[in-house]
Amino acid sequence: MGNCYLQLADGIVLIASDHTWIEGKAIQQLETTARLPGMQYVAGMPDLHPGRGYPVGAAFFSRERFYPALVGNDIGCGMALWQTDLPVATLRLDKLEQRLGNIDLPLADCDNALWQQGIDTFGLPLTGHERSLGTIGGGNHFAELQQLDEVYDEQAVLALSLDRQRLLLLVHSGSRGLGESILREQIEQFGHHGLAADSADAEHYLARHNAALRFAACNRDLIGQRMLQRLRSEGSKRLDVHHNLVSRATIVGYDGWLHRKGATPADAGPVIIPGSRGDYSYLVQPLVDDRSLRSLAHGAGRKWQRSD
Repeated sequence: MGNCYLQLADGIVLIASDHTWIEGKAIQQLETTARLPGMQYVAGMPDLHPGRGYPVGAAFFSRERFYPALVGNDIGCGMALWQTDLPVATLRLDKLEQRLGNIDLPLADCDNALWQQGIDTFGLPLTGHERSLGTIGGGNHFAELQQLDEVYDEQAVLALSLDRQRLLLLVHSGSRGLGESILREQIEQFGHHGLAADSADAEHYLARHNAALRFAACNRDLIGQRMLQRLRSEGSKRLDVHHNLVSRATIVGYDGWLHRKGATPADAGPVIIPGSRGDYSYLVQPLVDDRSLRSLAHGAGRKWQRSD
C-alpha cells in the first residue's frame, strides 16, 4: 500500500493518498469507534465518509463483543455483476430504455412466479418484507449496463468468462426494509453497547443477520433477472459480494469479529468497485492484507450529501 497506508493512532489506520478528500467528521467517527469495548483495530477506506454515529467506508475488528450498529441498517448491501448477451456493437440506448420501462413497482405484482422462485431458491423465512424483493431502493443504490473498456489481465477476464463484445449488468442493492427492522430491534433493546459474542442475544442477532444476507443476495438476483427479462436478454451472474456484514475472522493471529460497513471484502476473490455516476468502474483482484482488515473501498463514497 506504500504511502497510502496512514497510521493515525494505535489500532487506527486510514488507507488513502495525501490527495484524497476525506471529511474530518469521518475521521472523528473512526476514532470514536476505535474506543468501543473490545475493539482492536479499525481501518478507513479511501471512500470513508460520515454515517449515523459511525463512519461508512470502513472495517472494524473486535474481540469477545461485536456491534450490530457497525453493520448498520442495510445488512447485506452489496453488488452483483452479470454477463449479458446484449451486443455492444448494435447498442441502442433508446430501445433498451423503452424495453426496461418502470422497475420500481413490486416484482410480486408484475411477475409473481419469478418472485416466489427467488424466495424458494434462497430459502428465505417470511418476515413481512418480501414485497420489496426485486426492487433497487433509494440512496446510492443503482443498476446499470456497462461494457469492458480496458483490460489489464486477459487471463483474469477469461477466468470470469467475461465477453468484451457483450454488455455487463451491475446491480447495487441490499436487504431493503428488513435490515432496518433488525437494526431497530437491536438499538431498542441494547442501544449501541454491542453484544457479548457468546450470548443468546448474539446468536439471535446472527440468525437474523444471516437471513438478511440471503435476502439481500436474493434481491440483487431478482433485480438482475427482472432487468434481463425486460431487456429480452439472457445472462448469468459472475460475482455477488456483500459490503455490510459481520463475520468471524482471524486478524494478525487473533480470533474475533470483522465488521464491514461500506467496505468490500478483499478475501472473497474478484470484486467490482464502481466509480462516481457516469465514471468508470473497476473490476479488480484484491490483495489480502491484515492491515486493511482484509477489506477495500466499495466505491460509494461522496463529497456531498445525497440531497445536494
